[in-house]
Amino acid sequence: MSTIHIMYNPPHPGEIIREDYMTPLELNVTETAEALGITRANLSRILNGHAGISPNMALRLSMAFSTSPDMWLNMQLQYDLWQESQHHPEMKVKQLYSTEEA
Repeated sequence: MSTIHIMYNPPHPGEIIREDYMTPLELNVTETAEALGITRANLSRILNGHAGISPNMALRLSMAFSTSPDMWLNMQLQYDLWQESQHHPEMKVKQLYSTEEA
C-alpha cells in the first residue's frame, strides 16, 4: 500500500511572503504589489490565504525574491494537500493497482 507524505499543517505561502520576505525587507503591500506587477487586492488575497499561488505568480515571486518558481508551487501544493486531507480524512477509495509484488 502506498503512503502519502504530507507536511504537517504547512503555512499558506502568503504567510511566508509576508514573514520571510516583506517584513525583513520592510515592504508594504503597495510596494510589493507594484514590484510584482499585480494589484494590491490580488496580493492581499494571497497574503490573507484567500488565494493561492498560480504558476504565473510563482514566476513573479521567483523573479522578485531570487527564489525558484518550484519552491512557491510546492509550498502551495503542500498547503492544499494538508487542507484537503483535513476535510476528507476517511476517503473511501478502492485501490485498483499496486506496484508491490504479491
